[in-house]
Amino acid sequence: MSGLKGNALIFGAGNVGRGFLGHLLYLSGYRLTFADIDQSLLQAIRERQGYTLRLADQDRVEDVWIAPVHAIHVEDATAMAQAITAADIAVTAVGARALPVLAQSLATGLVQRARARPEVPLNIILCENLRDAHRIFRELIRQNLPSDLHRYLDQCVGLVMSVIARMVTTPSAEMRAADPTLIIAEPYQHLPVDRHGFIGPIPAIVGMEPRDRFDAWVDWKLYIHNAGHAVLAYLGYRRGHHYGYQALEDPQVGPWSAQAMRESAQALVAEHGFDRAQLEADVQDLLRRFANRALADPISRLARDPLRKLAPADRLVGAATLCLRHGIIPDALSWGIAAGLTFDDPADASAVELQRRLKTEGLDRVLAEVCGLDPTSDLAGWIRVRYQRLCAGEMPLPQREGAVELL
Repeated sequence: MSGLKGNALIFGAGNVGRGFLGHLLYLSGYRLTFADIDQSLLQAIRERQGYTLRLADQDRVEDVWIAPVHAIHVEDATAMAQAITAADIAVTAVGARALPVLAQSLATGLVQRARARPEVPLNIILCENLRDAHRIFRELIRQNLPSDLHRYLDQCVGLVMSVIARMVTTPSAEMRAADPTLIIAEPYQHLPVDRHGFIGPIPAIVGMEPRDRFDAWVDWKLYIHNAGHAVLAYLGYRRGHHYGYQALEDPQVGPWSAQAMRESAQALVAEHGFDRAQLEADVQDLLRRFANRALADPISRLARDPLRKLAPADRLVGAATLCLRHGIIPDALSWGIAAGLTFDDPADASAVELQRRLKTEGLDRVLAEVCGLDPTSDLAGWIRVRYQRLCAGEMPLPQREGAVELL
């Protein structure tokens, strides 16, 4: 691509990094540098000086070559400091657990940047499934910076929250053997960001949509998109499906996912004042995207890490709690939580730990310590009954597709 307008540093060369952020920044005219820990992937990108992005929709599959691309290891302190100093924009897609380590590397680079480009702000778009990621990450960076640079951090480093809604899946082993740089994603191209997180002018990035009242958009993503996917995955796993589109087509699974999203949507209308018709259009669009056979999103990816996904403020329990706050019965969401508690994929360390805790500590203690629920509460009672029915092999249909009742 000619006419490159600047340097973009992408922390994390995984699904979101290559499958979404790299694409938008490439389309926006930036020179890309990925920083990651996967040495074999970095080497493959270096050898090719780029990577392959496969955009897969229901009626079209297209391969896009993303280049030029540079790749560095996050433990290469010199290369990291140089990249942080040269960056005109940065993004993170490393996972919440990796933020403390990334903060150390970033702080080292900011020391050099503060000397070399003291008046030039660096905006970092945070693409992590973590509430208040901007506050948490700023404090982590501060802890690793010399005290005389704390003011520089606050005045020159913008930490910008975002909502990631493009679905990206991992290629098969055969595909990776043919091209280790390949990543597969849907062509969805919207990146809502918190406009108030930027320092200085907001850059023009393809697909980026600066928004006000960003907490409402975080809830939108978590409680509609993520919740619908989780219900689809956990009930789909119970039914033996391998891919999300298969679960969606199952009349004993798909309607529950749709109903869960509508329960959340009604709660979001009450909580944040969203337009009801627009949220219904969003649900319909998500159901269309969930049905994407070309993407072949595996249930194992959608369901993985149930301990995190069953946490008090996360996609299922958080959505159910919000429903109850506004007098809405979280029927489908309760089934999703119960199904999540039964998720026992032996290849998923979080699922293995969850099942161990259920066996040794019991359901009530797991509801209290994992889900943050009072075992005597109505919600815990509904989950308990559904959990027992699922364990007994039951999987009833919703009484009315999309029904949402008020308490």
